[in-house]
Amino acid sequence: MEIKKVGVVGCGLMGSGIAQVAAMAGFEVVVLEAEQRFLDKGFAGIGKSLAKFAEKGIIKETAETVRARIKGTLKAEDLAASDFVIEAIIENVEEKKKMFARLDQIVKPEAIFATNTSSVSVTEVMTATKRADRFIGMHFFNPVPLMKLVEVIRTIATDPKVMDTAVAFAEKLGKVPVRTSDKTGFIVNRLFVPYILDAIRAYEEGVGSISDIDLAMKFGCGYPMGPFTLLDFIGLDTTYYISIVMFDEFKERRFAAPSLLKRMVLAGWYGKKSGKGFYDWSQPDKPVAQDAALKGELAKAQGA
Repeated sequence: MEIKKVGVVGCGLMGSGIAQVAAMAGFEVVVLEAEQRFLDKGFAGIGKSLAKFAEKGIIKETAETVRARIKGTLKAEDLAASDFVIEAIIENVEEKKKMFARLDQIVKPEAIFATNTSSVSVTEVMTATKRADRFIGMHFFNPVPLMKLVEVIRTIATDPKVMDTAVAFAEKLGKVPVRTSDKTGFIVNRLFVPYILDAIRAYEEGVGSISDIDLAMKFGCGYPMGPFTLLDFIGLDTTYYISIVMFDEFKERRFAAPSLLKRMVLAGWYGKKSGKGFYDWSQPDKPVAQDAALKGELAKAQGA
């Protein structure tokens, strides 16, 4: 089917980014949120991002022209005519199922539904709808306007033509789609999560300081940033949640959250978004490694 209208559920970091790239690709977009303040915040971010893209010549149209393709709404009924609906709300399977059960009654039956998830079972979310053959996962990466990859996830019930349509849609968004199946972690997190958790374990065991481990992986392996900087960008709370889901599935130590990660999350040290994680982000341009502040927690972790 031809996709003309795109519905996006959620206007947080991921939802607003998805809405932006869809509008940049020429699609009409409607973004659904629970409260106006969330729409306002998301749209403010979209406006700033588009202004930068226009200034750098990444988009040929004006920022205002692209922005005009995106409409915000608090009414699910405004997504009824969407050809493709992408959900990007909280990473909670029950909340996602509630949302899709509601949308399934509203959105035209031929529309494709996609959940943007990094860890939740696409198949389980799918069961809340009556369109199993038209349900997929689309895992975008943050920040969506800059990150090229999209994991397109099929379930055992997904129609192959729907999968092809989703891959083609991702390409129209300027993304590089990879096909994968609904197995916990998909491709990227299946390989990435053990690496990032092992970096924390190495730090717990005194292998090196935060900055030394980051520098070693950055310049030794050619990574754009070290594991602790990346953790702070992703969010320690997000990483912790994903590790719980993956450990529950595989029951392997490599997916288990290190005790230091758990303690930092309990303390509200989520990374850059909270101002403090493995680095202190009070001066975003000059983050300071938190080795001294974490000394006591390291002792606890080593004694655990």
